[in-house]
Amino acid sequence: MESTQAQAVGRNRTGIKASPMDGGSLARAASDNPPPPTASLQATAMRENVARHADRLGSVPPVAATMGLAETESHALRGHRLASLVDKLGERLAFERSGVRAYEAVLVKVDALGAWHGGPTRDLVQEQCNEELQHFLMLKQMLEHLGADATAMTPSADVAAVEASGVFKVLADPRTSLSQALHALLVLEDVDSDGWDLLVQIAENTGLRDMASEFRSALATEETHKRRVHEWLRNAALADTQRLSDVQPRASMH
Repeated sequence: MESTQAQAVGRNRTGIKASPMDGGSLARAASDNPPPPTASLQATAMRENVARHADRLGSVPPVAATMGLAETESHALRGHRLASLVDKLGERLAFERSGVRAYEAVLVKVDALGAWHGGPTRDLVQEQCNEELQHFLMLKQMLEHLGADATAMTPSADVAAVEASGVFKVLADPRTSLSQALHALLVLEDVDSDGWDLLVQIAENTGLRDMASEFRSALATEETHKRRVHEWLRNAALADTQRLSDVQPRASMH
């Protein structure tokens, strides 16, 4: 059975208008007791001081030796450049691993709730899940090709994992609808496309033509993923609008 899992009107009591008397009292209390004018300045100064003296967020493990690269490529990837590339490859590796898990979570929603006309089919969701896995394996091979440890959590990978944690809370929540899960997934796909585009530029600027070609192929695939998810969400919104227009005339007759 196809469904958009449209949101029902219910007793949502989170807004201030749910309790006009208490809401008015709260507004007056806030107006009568403003925070001290120096409080925000003190908080900003404290954050600046902590940022100056905090340790950095991890490091890139040393690379033993690049393997299988041409001499010119190996020369171009010495020192900081190599560390920066490994950091960004580690970020994409972690992101693609997360992508596989994200699509597995979406598959649960598809199986449990069904989809709407023009929404995701199980085969297409599984196809995109498999392509995320292929990207993960390709990146793992590249890191090993460079002599890096593909299991290491690089600084950029660490940041990406924290950024994506909110998305996975949405995907794993049994209360979220399929369309809500897809909205969260679109956040990942948007960031993923930008990440692959950056890798293309890094590889081209470093003269790594073979890598750049593989990155461009992955970017094209991720752009297709993003376009499909966007289309599924658009069709969900249109289906909800159509459902409401069908219901309202009947309701007005009573």
